[in-house]
Amino acid sequence: MTATEGLRERKKRQTRQHISDVATGLFLERGFDAVTIAEIARAADVSVNTVYNYFPAKEDLFLDRGKGIVDRVSRWVRGRRTGESAAAAVLRELREAVETLSHTVGLFEGYADFMRVILEADSLRSRLWAIQQESLQVLELTVREEVGAAEDELLPGLVAGQLNWLHATLMGWISAEMLKRRDPAEVSREALVLLDEMEELLGDKVLSYAVRSN
Repeated sequence: MTATEGLRERKKRQTRQHISDVATGLFLERGFDAVTIAEIARAADVSVNTVYNYFPAKEDLFLDRGKGIVDRVSRWVRGRRTGESAAAAVLRELREAVETLSHTVGLFEGYADFMRVILEADSLRSRLWAIQQESLQVLELTVREEVGAAEDELLPGLVAGQLNWLHATLMGWISAEMLKRRDPAEVSREALVLLDEMEELLGDKVLSYAVRSN
């Protein structure tokens, strides 16, 4: 909660989180397609309209952090340190997330159950794909803005594709390993090795692109 958050805003945030938590519990228990909005509303003790006010689509109830995912790599690029390139910032952030067993990269007990819900629902898989595509588009725009590139310049798009590859490849590998219900700490150690290998595959042009001067 921010210092400027008022009572009304706090209640709205808490209500949204409560509905999301209730819905997630039902989806994990019974599967995404088997649960209706009406059932979620009853379980959360709110009206159906209230659910839709906070979550326009049913998929939003499970992938409620989609906006944060869309902007994640772009935030890392914008927040790179002085003397740090875009790729170096992304690699640093990924390593920190892996080392700390962050939920943001799927390194937690129960991740397999979360992914099972997605894999069993066509609409969730489609939404996840759309989120990933939007993330790449936003990232390319961010890279262009950060280097002041023209719209028809190719290099920013190519670099954005490489940065997206880093994130998507790591997430895909972690997801596959966690679906085997492996120990998060063990997967973390192997993921760090994978990151080192991916960094070695990047060329100097990508690794030195968009270095922050101040």
